Amino acid sequence: MTEAPVDSPDVPKGRKAFVPLENNPEVMTSLVHKLGLSPTLAFHDVYSISDPELLAFVPRPASALLLVFPVSKNYEAFRMQEDADRPEYQGKGADEPVIWYKQTIRNACGLIGILHAVSNGSAREFIESDSDLQKLVKDATPLAPIERAELLYNSQALETAHQSAASQGQSNAPGAEDDIDLHYVCFVKDAKNRLWEMDGRRKGPLNRGLLSDNEDVLSEKALDLGPRLFMQRESETGGGELRFSLISLAPSMD
Repeated sequence: MTEAPVDSPDVPKGRKAFVPLENNPEVMTSLVHKLGLSPTLAFHDVYSISDPELLAFVPRPASALLLVFPVSKNYEAFRMQEDADRPEYQGKGADEPVIWYKQTIRNACGLIGILHAVSNGSAREFIESDSDLQKLVKDATPLAPIERAELLYNSQALETAHQSAASQGQSNAPGAEDDIDLHYVCFVKDAKNRLWEMDGRRKGPLNRGLLSDNEDVLSEKALDLGPRLFMQRESETGGGELRFSLISLAPSMD
């Protein structure tokens, strides 16, 4: 893969790089429990968003939804068009509707997606006191995005937890410096029922619309406002990339 162009949001070579996390709920659950999320929540595969019977196997309510997808030419054209006139996000502090993390570590999009999942919405209520995760969220909250990204970049607790989780995968992990074409985004619902698309590769959090009190991120409306739009954009191109997968953060089945 050639060097990223000037307008690319990808982390440049030379910055810290992590071994990519396997797209595996057990690995992700191990990571967040090590950081300090209560064992009452866990990540789960979502095998279908069109078959009600398969969707019924997923525990509810879902606090967050991770979408794993290929960074295709079609997606990049959409991203550049949507972000063209959007200012860089500068939100910070306790009044932020969501905590957004800018990605500055190579191949850490899975980790950033997971942090978005556990730092926002109802999942925050399940962060254990005096844990590394509680300290990380507390320290990150008053910081502007660049300083917040540096906090993650320099966090030894985060790096240690990530290394432990990355070594648990069932497949052969790529190298930390490898070019990876799969990317993670996270969908969360805030206290005012807004659905947010959280992506450390974008200019900030993206408000995708309003849900009702009883609609979670796996509700039909949330799926229509989020993951299904990604899939629709690719299918409409004809021969588009359709390597999508979904993982939810929801009550543990143990």
